[in-house]
Amino acid sequence: MINVNVFSNEKAWSKKLKRKEFFFNKICRAFPKKYKFLGKKISFSLLLSNNRSIKKLNKEFRNKNKSTDILSFPINKKIKMSKQTYIGDIIISYDFIDKPKSQKIEKFKEKLIKIFIHGFLHLLGFNHIKNKDYQKMSNEEKRIYQSVISKLN
Repeated sequence: MINVNVFSNEKAWSKKLKRKEFFFNKICRAFPKKYKFLGKKISFSLLLSNNRSIKKLNKEFRNKNKSTDILSFPINKKIKMSKQTYIGDIIISYDFIDKPKSQKIEKFKEKLIKIFIHGFLHLLGFNHIKNKDYQKMSNEEKRIYQSVISKLN
């Protein structure tokens, strides 16, 4: 079982997501069986933030002085899932997800689910540095997204 601890330092998130923790934990419950980690307690933190805050973190931890849509900080490069495992932290920028501002709430949530899955896979050790790794990660993202969408609709 996966548990997401959700925090926010950007008020705008509350306009689009009323029950943030429920929303993200519901997504995790819709993951394919392989990513549900049945019989285990897997947890991570999610910070719903903005461009200004994520830019600071990107500069401090990745030496990139620009904002980005998402940052993932896995606890370890190779994670061994024990009965109780904390796998890391994800930060998502509201400003990136809310473009264009005229988009419907359904599109906003679709983008958010996709980027959340992307960050989750980074916590599990996936990356997209090499083309073969990009393909593997992209395929897993699509697989998880299809599972989530089919169970949420």
